Amino acid sequence: MLEQAATGSEQGRGPEAVRVSGSLSRQLLWWIVLPQLILWLVGAFVTYSVASNYANQMVDRSLFQTSRALARQVKPIGNGMLIDFPRAARDIIETDPDDTVYYMVSSPPGQFILGNRTLPPPPPVVLENDKPFFYDAAVADTRVRVAALLLPFGEEGRERLLVQVAKSRASREALARRILIDTALPLSGLIVLMTLIVWLGIRAGLSPLSRLRRLVEDRQPNDLHPIRMSEAPAEVHALVVALNSLLAAVRRNVETQKRFISDAAHQLRTPLAGVKSQAELALEAAQDPQLRARLERVRASAIRSAHLVNQLLTLARAEPESAMRQGQVPVHLGPLARELTAEMVPRALQMGVDLGCDEAGADEREGEAEAELVVIGNPLLLREALVNVIDNAMRYAGRGSVVTVRTRRQGDVAVIEVDDNGPGIPEADHDRVFERFVRGSNDGTGCGLGLPIVREIVQQHGGQVTLSNIDPHGLRVRVTLPLR
Repeated sequence: MLEQAATGSEQGRGPEAVRVSGSLSRQLLWWIVLPQLILWLVGAFVTYSVASNYANQMVDRSLFQTSRALARQVKPIGNGMLIDFPRAARDIIETDPDDTVYYMVSSPPGQFILGNRTLPPPPPVVLENDKPFFYDAAVADTRVRVAALLLPFGEEGRERLLVQVAKSRASREALARRILIDTALPLSGLIVLMTLIVWLGIRAGLSPLSRLRRLVEDRQPNDLHPIRMSEAPAEVHALVVALNSLLAAVRRNVETQKRFISDAAHQLRTPLAGVKSQAELALEAAQDPQLRARLERVRASAIRSAHLVNQLLTLARAEPESAMRQGQVPVHLGPLARELTAEMVPRALQMGVDLGCDEAGADEREGEAEAELVVIGNPLLLREALVNVIDNAMRYAGRGSVVTVRTRRQGDVAVIEVDDNGPGIPEADHDRVFERFVRGSNDGTGCGLGLPIVREIVQQHGGQVTLSNIDPHGLRVRVTLPLR
């Protein structure tokens, strides 16, 4: 069961706490494209109206010329009229390759002379002599455009001759559509091309934001150095300055906190060592069993506090900023593992733990294996990481357990494994034990910083540390580091 020495509560956020807005480039594109689409629709409507107007003018001119030609075929003679309308002339008027033509000649009020009786009369307006009047009507469900021409004849022009010529609207609408298509297609192509150019311009204009996003995304969580963007617009410079100010403030706070921890740990080491020494001297002189038990607890507390202080100092040295200031050299992991195992054997004997280093096959390829297991790193930090792994295994495996350290190569990485046959850690808690001040068991005298220190150091060296259970019981800590 896990015991967490320090816990923090994280308040949940409601659905209104975080509002995710759309892409800025998409918003800019919509703000530019939508007005273009609206203007395109308005332009298409205006173009169609203008095309229809010009088509009407062409049709009206044709109808007027036809009505004048038809009027010349009716000639007044005395009190009557001479209709000179041969078959050839009728065929010319009625035969139109593009449309159907209707015509009618009458003498108001309603005296039909020739043509189509189905033509509707003009609306009730005052017609002027020799001046055409145009209107829209319908003939047998066919929409037509009609030209009406009123001509005087007879004595002193008292009689009137009404000439009507009509043509269906199909040709006019077809002409208007053709003008619209011929105009709208190039305009559509221009709008598409303009949209593409605008999109490329938006992409180019927002590229500094993309570079800034990549710079922030590629950073480690603990990298608080200023962001450098020299070739960016003024707006992005302002954002970078604001981010750098925030990073500087956070960096100052973190450095102050680390400095406090380091200074406090340094200051505590000397008095804790004194408390431990005084407790040991008092134990030697005390005869009362109860007093000796109390002094033994004081000594154990001093030892545990000193261990915690050392762990805090190690954690401060393992932080990225501290680790970057320390030199990195080639480190041979095989000799390092054997040396540390040998150094920790006396302590393991005191704890009743069988500690050993698995060197199977080392006699045959000892030199080659050692040459292969070389990594670039800080030897003090790597040594501290391995000491913490072995120390954790001995503390939590318990008296009578067996702890084995082995090193090997696997592809392009060096592998260090520390196995024990203790109670192990439930698989669901493998991730939690890497959090600070979280212990993997109620037993032992650990402070919950060993594995966090190991992970911090290993990650600084580009490696990984994982846990896995061993059947029937036990735990394996596996550290992988990239080879030189």
